[in-house]
Amino acid sequence: MTHQLPLPLDDLVVVDGALATELERHGADITSALWSAALLRDDPGMIARVHRDYLDAGADVLITASYQATVGGFGRLGIPVADAERLITSSVTLARDVRDAFVAEHPGRRPLVAASVGPYGAALADGSEYRGDYGLDVAALRAFHADRMRLLVGAGPDLLACETVPSAVEARALAELLAGADVPGWITFTGRDDHHISDGTPVAEVARMVADHDVAAIGINCTPLEHVAPLVDDIAAVTDLPVVVYPNSGEVWDAEQRRWTGSSARGSWATWVRRWRDAGAVLVGGCCRTTPDDVAEIAAVRA
Repeated sequence: MTHQLPLPLDDLVVVDGALATELERHGADITSALWSAALLRDDPGMIARVHRDYLDAGADVLITASYQATVGGFGRLGIPVADAERLITSSVTLARDVRDAFVAEHPGRRPLVAASVGPYGAALADGSEYRGDYGLDVAALRAFHADRMRLLVGAGPDLLACETVPSAVEARALAELLAGADVPGWITFTGRDDHHISDGTPVAEVARMVADHDVAAIGINCTPLEHVAPLVDDIAAVTDLPVVVYPNSGEVWDAEQRRWTGSSARGSWATWVRRWRDAGAVLVGGCCRTTPDDVAEIAAVRA
């Protein structure tokens, strides 16, 4: 089976922006270890509102609220397994319902729903998705991800977004699972600098490795904007697969203090996006601390 993204790539494809920090901006409490996934139980309507805001801003791809949604994470809040599984799958049906309502109003557009597969570190809620120092091998990470991916695929997304991946070991585990999945998927890494992912592996090396599996796209997310272009250069040099990027605003997450530090990067989104597109990126959006206004700026580049 050869997986390809189910959308045309002859023009810029706009991915949505931050979910958790956008929910927080609307007044949601995301201080639990589940972050935005807690709202799948507590306020799914607010998630739907943010999804719709991104579609109205011009997004072609919605990423679901399943980044930190795991059976184990829900279980630590006393949620039974069956209910946890239902909440995980609801992240996809919620996004699909919003998308379908949007398409009914805008029949010329058909955005896709990408089911978020967050890294093992997201379940730990300790910032290790920016380090990758789990101490787990490929088999253990594959076992961790397999059941959730099965639930997400069963809910009918258009693709899987394996995102914020910090290590070569976890990338291999995800790539092996994607090779056997019934829907296409991408893998996007967190970058530590211009040429390495978070665990120190050269991005060219890990991109070449996952490209040998059946992944539909490779890229970078939740990384400061200034590192993205050289990382994309390195990825595009070793694979012809589509490149997807959705960096954060430039601020940095302090896991110990549980707060964002630093300031947003300077320069317009239009300038950044053109540089990334010149480097080879064809899918572009935003990650933490980005907003529908930012996504609208990205979409304007396409126009």
